[in-house]
Amino acid sequence: MEAFTAPRITDDDHVRGPADAPVTILEYGDFECPYCRGAFRDVRLLVDQHPAEIRFVFRNFPIPELHPHAEQAAEAAEAAAAQGSYWAMHDLLLQPYSHLDIDSLVTYAEVIGLDIPRFRRDLTDRAYAGRITADIEEGIRNGVNATPKFYVDGQRVDGKVPLENLVPMVDSALSAVQRRSAQPRSPQPRSATERQR
Repeated sequence: MEAFTAPRITDDDHVRGPADAPVTILEYGDFECPYCRGAFRDVRLLVDQHPAEIRFVFRNFPIPELHPHAEQAAEAAEAAAAQGSYWAMHDLLLQPYSHLDIDSLVTYAEVIGLDIPRFRRDLTDRAYAGRITADIEEGIRNGVNATPKFYVDGQRVDGKVPLENLVPMVDSALSAVQRRSAQPRSPQPRSATERQR
């Protein structure tokens, strides 16, 4: 069996939620993948139910052989990120009704208030193609073979249905955090000054 590297979250990642959250969900996704769109609502609900305990990270893994607009959509999300609006674009792209042709992407950019000439230029110049390629290469090293592919605290979530094992793994991680925080702390040794009193 081939060994894969566990993903590490970096400063370049798109993170929703507190940076110091004790549980991390990472998704490698494709904006045109119907399963990613289906998972979006449930993952968002899971994150919203635990706003202080979970941080969510999304990385691009477009599969253009199956989804011809996926790469362009990923570049649109990165172009929005360059203007400080990654998550607004991410959420629009994953709606069930979303179209991913260039005119639709520009419309979404207008809706979230982006600088449209800059956005169009970034798409035309494929300014973020390198970022997409880096995410794909890292995904392959992490063992991604389909989308969506989830990881909880670096552990790959397997299963035929993307969410069938995600919720139990998140629940287990949250329970572990609660157990650790409930453990009594061992008393700290007194300082020399305190011992002399």
